[in-house]
Amino acid sequence: MCQINGNDLKEVGKTRPVLENITNKWSILILTVLCSEPARFNELRRRLDGITHKALADALKRLERNGLVNRKVLPTSPVSVEYSLTPLAKTLQEPFSALYDWALKHGPQVVQAQQEYDARQTEDVC
Repeated sequence: MCQINGNDLKEVGKTRPVLENITNKWSILILTVLCSEPARFNELRRRLDGITHKALADALKRLERNGLVNRKVLPTSPVSVEYSLTPLAKTLQEPFSALYDWALKHGPQVVQAQQEYDARQTEDVC
């Protein structure tokens, strides 16, 4: 893990609101999906297994408010909306890609750690 100077943590108050907005579960997944190409609302919903209509709508509004997602109304019948990354969001592609790759590579270790922890907790209760 990279070294963080203790003095750098004085700025944590400035980073917290930003990190809270971009690192929640759905935001990261939405931005990761949009990295490859723009997508319509229902396409995003299909690709993000488990997200509700409301959760997706709320997350997209939050991402648009934070300057990370563009919302474009398409002149179709019925009207549809397409979402794409802003130039600012594109700067997140590399770190999100690294995080995604890390999750794929180390996911089994996290699951194993969870199982071992749960087993210890069960033993402590008995």
